[in-house]
Amino acid sequence: MKYKLIALDVDGTLLTDDHVLTPGTIETIRAIAEQGTEFVLCTGRAPRSSIPYMRELGLDGYVISHNGAATVDVRTEEIVHEFALNPHGLEPYMDYCRKNNVHFDVNTTFALYVENAAGLTKEALDMYHQFLMEPEDMPGWADFSHPIVKFTAAGEMDQLDRVYADWSQWTQEFNMLRSGDFFIDLMHKEASKGAALQKLAEKRGIPAENVMAIGNYYNDLTMLTYAGLGVAMDNSPLDVKAAANAVTASNNEEGVRRALEKYCLEGQLR
Repeated sequence: MKYKLIALDVDGTLLTDDHVLTPGTIETIRAIAEQGTEFVLCTGRAPRSSIPYMRELGLDGYVISHNGAATVDVRTEEIVHEFALNPHGLEPYMDYCRKNNVHFDVNTTFALYVENAAGLTKEALDMYHQFLMEPEDMPGWADFSHPIVKFTAAGEMDQLDRVYADWSQWTQEFNMLRSGDFFIDLMHKEASKGAALQKLAEKRGIPAENVMAIGNYYNDLTMLTYAGLGVAMDNSPLDVKAAANAVTASNNEEGVRRALEKYCLEGQLR
């Protein structure tokens, strides 16, 4: 088995648009895991909204969450590594969001905070519940009991296009990335899926050429280019496809299953 560690993005990659793990994908991942290959979910989601998928797959190991800002042990839920950011540097972004009516949240590894949680719209609450998160009221910086690892702005695509264009003009203290059509994330400058995946592979003694990564969006670029084999989904933007070594079918056509069968199953399944 050439690929000893396989990193999978979750939304737009592992899951269908209906946020479902298909039976065929589950079967294929379990078959490959039984051969001794390790899987890691590499996602913008928090651990609480990604670990359940590892458990549904019957896998232990790790999740790389918050786009690489925090790595967590699936079995113990212990934090293996996290990139803490400077919260005071977020204040200009928060002021911008308030002035321009852009929704935002602040994340520790396990918790998510918003201003005036009780006043959230049903639409916002539905978004958070879709990701298995329950927003809490944001305290002052001095009252946070755990490091902040991610700041997220959320909204409609055209609104976030304007936000991204504006913030791109600023001197950046953070790693700013578009983690989806409706999200912009700010993290520690060194935090990325690729950096976290590299740290995990080195911890496991696995060289990059024995790492495979599958993803579909700009926040996946660093892991797709780090891995010995980077596979983009057919629903990826063109420049993400261009950066990958190969392209598979879309997330609604079991693209992950097809890629894993092609490169990892060695003819055991169709």
